[in-house]
Amino acid sequence: MPELPEVETTRKSLLPLVGSSVHHSQIFNPKLRYGVPSDLDRLNSTALTQVHRRAKYLLLEFAEHTLLCHLGMSGSFVICPASAAIGKHQHLRFNFGELDLRYNDPRRFGSVQWHDGQLQQRLDNLGPEPLSDAFTADYLHKALARKGSAIKGAIMDQAIVVGVGNIYATEALFMAGIHPNTAANSIALSDLAALVGHIKHILQAAINLGGSTLNDYVNGQGQTGYFQQTLLVYGRSKHPCPVCTTPIQAVTIAGRTSSFCPQCQPLLTLE
Repeated sequence: MPELPEVETTRKSLLPLVGSSVHHSQIFNPKLRYGVPSDLDRLNSTALTQVHRRAKYLLLEFAEHTLLCHLGMSGSFVICPASAAIGKHQHLRFNFGELDLRYNDPRRFGSVQWHDGQLQQRLDNLGPEPLSDAFTADYLHKALARKGSAIKGAIMDQAIVVGVGNIYATEALFMAGIHPNTAANSIALSDLAALVGHIKHILQAAINLGGSTLNDYVNGQGQTGYFQQTLLVYGRSKHPCPVCTTPIQAVTIAGRTSSFCPQCQPLLTLE
């Protein structure tokens, strides 16, 4: 599933289209998570003015309208020649003359919707951006004060902080030396400061490397990411820990597999 680094990488890859106008749009298959709006032709002859990201959402801003897009589990926007053959899983296209912007989604869990007041409320209910100055150890300490659940699930809660998906939460907890099942409200402020620092570092490093391509992800230029080549514990159950050589273990937390080193990330209990 594309996470924050992949969505941010996609955003950057679409910036060359900013300033160009849509000649026409075409829907090949409207069956996405919420259904593709049938009136995309209202964008015809209007310019793409900016591409923003909020959490895992892309906002394609045109002169008078904005599309709110989510890549779901396997979605991707790709810029390609307008003459290119239509792919099996391509749901829609925006033609910018010689170039097309096409949305591809084999599993169809993504969405392309008009950005209106109701959808803005969805964005307003999200937590802070992890790379922003608003995401601090003090903020996280207060947000977790009444959270006795596992820290892994807590930092993946979009109401607490956005965009920290399974891969990046797993890696950040390992680097901070925190067991993923540790009760969120039991973690000292100093340890949360380390965790916040590692989350910021890992997400920025992933963006710099174009995100992680484990399955379908490509950016708007059709390029894969490379961050997966630097992963320390994610997906490495039974492999030796890169720090102490203890075999990596895995548990299921909030429905997601969480890899950890039992030596470097001991599960501490309150006496």
